Amino acid sequence: MSLASTALRVRLPLWRAWLVVALLLLWFVALLLRSLYLQVMNTDFLVQKGDARYSRVIEISAHRGMITDRQGEPLAISTPVEAVWASPQDIELSADKKQRLAKLLDLSKAEIDKRLADTSKEFSYLKRGVPPEQAVKVMELGIPGVFLQRGYRRYYPAGDVTAHILGFTGIDDNGQEGIELTYQKWLAGQVGSRRVIKDRPGHIIEDVESVKTPQEGRNLALSIDRKIQYLAFRELKAAVDENKAKAGAIVVLDAKTGEILALANLPSYNPNNRVKLNRNSTRNRSITDIFEPGSTMKPVAIAAALETGKYTPESRVETSPGYFSIGPATVHDAHPQGLLTLSQVIQKSSNVGAAKIALTLEPEYLWSVFNHMGFGQLPQSGFPGEATGKVRPYKTWRPIEQATMSYGHGISVSLLQLARAYTVFASDGELKPLSMLKLDEMPAGERVFSPRTAQEVRAMLELVVQPGGTAPKARITGYRAAGKTGTAHKQDGNGYAADRYVSSFVGFAPASDPRLIVAVMIDEPSNGQYYGGTVAAPVFRNVMGGALRMLSVPLDAPTTNTLLPDDAPEIKEMV
Repeated sequence: MSLASTALRVRLPLWRAWLVVALLLLWFVALLLRSLYLQVMNTDFLVQKGDARYSRVIEISAHRGMITDRQGEPLAISTPVEAVWASPQDIELSADKKQRLAKLLDLSKAEIDKRLADTSKEFSYLKRGVPPEQAVKVMELGIPGVFLQRGYRRYYPAGDVTAHILGFTGIDDNGQEGIELTYQKWLAGQVGSRRVIKDRPGHIIEDVESVKTPQEGRNLALSIDRKIQYLAFRELKAAVDENKAKAGAIVVLDAKTGEILALANLPSYNPNNRVKLNRNSTRNRSITDIFEPGSTMKPVAIAAALETGKYTPESRVETSPGYFSIGPATVHDAHPQGLLTLSQVIQKSSNVGAAKIALTLEPEYLWSVFNHMGFGQLPQSGFPGEATGKVRPYKTWRPIEQATMSYGHGISVSLLQLARAYTVFASDGELKPLSMLKLDEMPAGERVFSPRTAQEVRAMLELVVQPGGTAPKARITGYRAAGKTGTAHKQDGNGYAADRYVSSFVGFAPASDPRLIVAVMIDEPSNGQYYGGTVAAPVFRNVMGGALRMLSVPLDAPTTNTLLPDDAPEIKEMV
């Protein structure tokens, strides 16, 4: 008998057969129970896995609100762009199509490979901010796993002219600087989303439902007047170039409402092309930079003296022999002036006169005047990064410090603070709140001086631009102007630089009923001239004259009022 025949006769025990059958039945029962559990009791898992094959939730960008000037002219608008993205899990990319895709997106093939390297991800941006017509060409390649997502890019029609006011947005369309940052929540709105069904190549074949409706951003009307802004920027640039200055800044305020009608800084930048941005050009000098204002502070000290009732505009102070010693320090005038009235102290810009008057005032009282005029305080204009300036506590003042602060040394301010302070003289003694937004109603001001004191100082400031004053170049054809020059050495470590200056002028017009305030600062003029009356006053004249005509403000002086006698002397400030 063969071995095979013997093996056939061997029979397995019966219990083993029943065990195998039982195990198979238990396996089938387990499968049946698992199927019932997934399909009846816990359907979410299968639905989720099924949806993942064809269903997508797409984000819907919210249109960012437009920023306009006070006349409704657009200053910042959003234009539609596309974000090209891919699913590394699903993309099917041949070498030929990869090369064509890289060329359309202006990327290298290595960059595309890097963005698609992590195949565990379902989402990866290839490029954002793609123009719609370019995005269409990308989709025409028909690459499975490549999709588009609608977004917006911010565009600034005025470019560098309004750059420091508006700031800019980042790639996610969120504000990064200026008004775009300050009013981010107002402008941005809220993104929405919708659920769609896509086929394998990524085409939307059905719009299933709206998950969240996007809320569009709201428009924002600024107080800025675009025409005055262009004018201010142009004249500031001309002055910076002519005087070979390091930088410059200008602020134009509505004297009655405190609205900021123009604000410009140089150097500037183009917010539409930020490839080579640097902090020097993006810095909003009018708001963030502080400087010693020089003689533009003298009207504050004189007003404080008038308010005590101990002085009148005709009160006299002896300034001979042109210098005044206070301990080891000495205060100088550019020219010995002799006996001067308070009005002449302002007109001639006498440091000695201002210092002697300031020393007759109580330190606490003078400090309170500085404080109430906004120095050492946030201007609360709505701009990010506002500087408070520096006014030391009065208890620490030495006599020489009290004296020098009367003519703008030992105190630091921003140009915006300085412009705002002059609303006190232009509005009969009230400090106006600043506004970067267009106002519908006249805001209430804070009383600093009596109307009489403000009017007396206003008359003194009008003398500054007349023959015999420090700023005849600030005179405006057909309008009575008033203002004050400032010329100060720049600080250098613990002392002052001998040949670096800040030249400034702050004034208003028409003097009979002030409508506008213009403050100008030229940083480090280096073309031979550095006095505020020579460098900054002409900018005031050109901007103020042009703006008043744009606003159709009635003339209050003869059109021959700018003619000066041939022998009119040039009055210089001591710095």
